[in-house]
Amino acid sequence: MTLEKIVAISGKPGLFEIISQTKGGLLVASLIDKKRIPVSAMHNVSVLNDIAIYTYEDEVPLRDILKTIAKKLKNKEALNHKESNDKLTAFFSEVLPNYDEERVYASNIKKVVQWYNILSTAKFDFSTIKEDATDEEE
Repeated sequence: MTLEKIVAISGKPGLFEIISQTKGGLLVASLIDKKRIPVSAMHNVSVLNDIAIYTYEDEVPLRDILKTIAKKLKNKEALNHKESNDKLTAFFSEVLPNYDEERVYASNIKKVVQWYNILSTAKFDFSTIKEDATDEEE
């Protein structure tokens, strides 16, 4: 399982691993209950490896943030994503101190923490995350 194969689908809770491509979209399996579902081109699918979080200087790839959280917590689960916004923002400030507080909302932080916990529960190996996995433009 690699971060390039993990997706979030709008309107569907949790994270999914891409099993294969079909004529009309994708076949994915939930990381929570392993159920397989077809996803059509009508759904908004986001690959975790391609997501980034705003900072005051630049954008930091989500893969780097997940790796930082895993290192900080020694691959254990983080606090619950349903904690208060104050606790979540304090935790996120420790992980990414210079995140843009005007453009990164508490809902974004909840989603990152929830995704990290799902990956952690699914025994994802955070050490396999490459630092600059998508620098193919150069």
